[in-house]
Amino acid sequence: MDTAGLKSIAEQFPLKGNITEITPLGNGLINDTLLVRTDGSDDYVLQRINNAIFRDVELLQHNIDCATAHIRRKLAGDPLVDKKVLTFLPCRDTGKSYWTDGQTYWRVSVFIKDAFNYETVDPAYSYCAGKAFGEFEAMLADIPETLGETIPDFHNMALRAAQLHKAMEKDAAGRMSKPEVKALLDALLPFEEQMCKVHREGKLPKRICHCDPKVNNIMFDADGNILCVIDLDTLMPSFVLSDFGDFLRTAANTVAEDDPATDKVDFRMDIFEAFAKGYIEGTRSFLTPIEKEHLPFAACLFPYMQAVRFLTDYIGGDTYYKIKYPEHNLVRTQNQAALFQSAMKKRPLMEAFISSL
Repeated sequence: MDTAGLKSIAEQFPLKGNITEITPLGNGLINDTLLVRTDGSDDYVLQRINNAIFRDVELLQHNIDCATAHIRRKLAGDPLVDKKVLTFLPCRDTGKSYWTDGQTYWRVSVFIKDAFNYETVDPAYSYCAGKAFGEFEAMLADIPETLGETIPDFHNMALRAAQLHKAMEKDAAGRMSKPEVKALLDALLPFEEQMCKVHREGKLPKRICHCDPKVNNIMFDADGNILCVIDLDTLMPSFVLSDFGDFLRTAANTVAEDDPATDKVDFRMDIFEAFAKGYIEGTRSFLTPIEKEHLPFAACLFPYMQAVRFLTDYIGGDTYYKIKYPEHNLVRTQNQAALFQSAMKKRPLMEAFISSL
């Protein structure tokens, strides 16, 4: 879309000042994000919400509106409140926090000035991430409104297992006979019941979780202090396993998730310990003993779940994840299966560390 079109969309919201420039912002893979500069006191973030993935935009924005309003109430009187919680503008015509032309959906938030995010994954930033996401969950532990699932069954291991079996039965791409597939199934299927147990038993309470916990989804001030968590599209009810396990799945792997050198895959205990320490500190006000006890399980569950998802897509003919070469999903599966095996070996160490906190 040209600048004039983007300007017209941005002006559906009550901006302070006239627009002087619109430029791309960040490197997100889901939404189109732009920085809107003005000659007024504020600049803004204009985003196109990807309604192909988030099909219920009304629910998505309801979740975000309720969460940000709740956090803002808790921070009332804090002089940095506008840096510690995102501010979304109401559409001029409808008063809703998004605007649509019937096909595309857009929203505008106030740009947080003098704030920074980082891609670095090391123990120091992992501790900050654990504390930030833990405190974020703690802020929302007593939210009175009912929030919904923006992506239903997003982290439902029992569903992912069922999808794998369906793909195996259909064998749409004729890949079940490949020895690499058989080896992966032999490695993964014996753990299926154990990995599905938490979801099937329903013993853990549902919390409001971020569900996309990455270091680059945290804003810091110039001195390195945590300001707020951003990118709230996947904010929804889930188990605390989601934020804990999903962060470690990527952060604690010694290599990228599609690195074919599985002999180099290892689960980093230094990242686990740093993140766990921050997370336990952040969730101390609400985390129950059974939730705390299951955190090492979460660190094993998420690489297992992702291995299952990659393998399901590979067997089904690569219809979900984008691939760069024909065996990409197979390599991803091998990588995540290796990470799962490494995490399982270190699970006693994780359990001992969690018990010590």
